[in-house]
Amino acid sequence: MEIYGLKTCDTCRKAMRALPDATFIDVRADGVPNVIMETALATFGAAMVNTRSTTWRGLDETARALPAAQQLAAHPTLMKRPLIVDSASMYLGWSKDTQSALNVT
Repeated sequence: MEIYGLKTCDTCRKAMRALPDATFIDVRADGVPNVIMETALATFGAAMVNTRSTTWRGLDETARALPAAQQLAAHPTLMKRPLIVDSASMYLGWSKDTQSALNVT
């Protein structure tokens, strides 16, 4: 299982504590492999972009109008976090539904 996120993100830290056997990948330092990003974008679409982030608020209208794939390629910190990859399943965010699906209490 891999967790893609930011090491400074509180939500990512909660996920890491709850899933101690998972491998953490910092998207700022290491990025997200293309195949994972393509699958995540196909699965979650525009929900991959965190429109409540500081990075989003700093973008101009032209950058905000770009497709999600281009936005995330230019600004990896725009990704909603965490992105959890467990075999053939993907989860976006650390909601109660995600925790339940991963059997985390």
